[in-house]
Amino acid sequence: MDPQSLVVLLVMGALAGAINSAVGSGSLLTLPVLLALGLDPGTAVRTNTMGMVFSTVGSFFGYRREISAEWRDVRPLAAIVVVTATIGSCLLLISPPGALQVVVPVLIVVALLLVVFQKRLATWIPRRGTGQRDADAGSSAAAYRSPGLMVSMGAASMYGGYFTAAQGILYLGLLGAFTGRSMKSVNAVKNLFSLLVNVMAALVYLVAHFAFGADVRWEGVIAIALGALLGGYFGSHLTKRLPEWVLRGTIVVIALLALVRQILG
Repeated sequence: MDPQSLVVLLVMGALAGAINSAVGSGSLLTLPVLLALGLDPGTAVRTNTMGMVFSTVGSFFGYRREISAEWRDVRPLAAIVVVTATIGSCLLLISPPGALQVVVPVLIVVALLLVVFQKRLATWIPRRGTGQRDADAGSSAAAYRSPGLMVSMGAASMYGGYFTAAQGILYLGLLGAFTGRSMKSVNAVKNLFSLLVNVMAALVYLVAHFAFGADVRWEGVIAIALGALLGGYFGSHLTKRLPEWVLRGTIVVIALLALVRQILG
């Protein structure tokens, strides 16, 4: 990759890291850039996922106190997230290149729809524990272990392991709906699960790279990682002050431009 492309990836990584910490879907800023640089979809997803791990690391440390307070209640759900995310990332590795040419643009469309309709998503998911108060820790603990939430989070994490983009939006909707808590109050848990998904996917891709020669563009990983680490830790405060329409609009425009290029190219 040329220096200009790496600078663009660094900047997009910083923005994506900040957006991931606040609302999720930051990969829709970095993944389209990788596709626009001519990387095949499988290589682009692997490169993007390994770089974006560092955005979730930054977010994790930014929310470490809140995550520590929730950890005991969410451990069983975390185990499900780890297993299903690993399955999803393995599915990406065995997907034929020709299939990925079709699947990745479709998943970009799905992720865009999740960005646009995030608020409505929470009302479409069957609500559990209506009327719960955020301070009701006992009820929240039980809700985290409900079969419906576990099945739903398993499916969302398999999607996250396969594609990673917009998984945070799914998590916010599911966690908020099944626990009855506000999306703001479950954001720390969302960041924890996003970290687990990205770490497991990155480990699978790392093994596949060294054992089976799965292509990863390390210069792209480094550029995204540097930006995402800073953005994930420091940028969440800025993005929380920006209007949501600015964040969503930025994601939608960049992803649509990349989608058009992917289809026409």
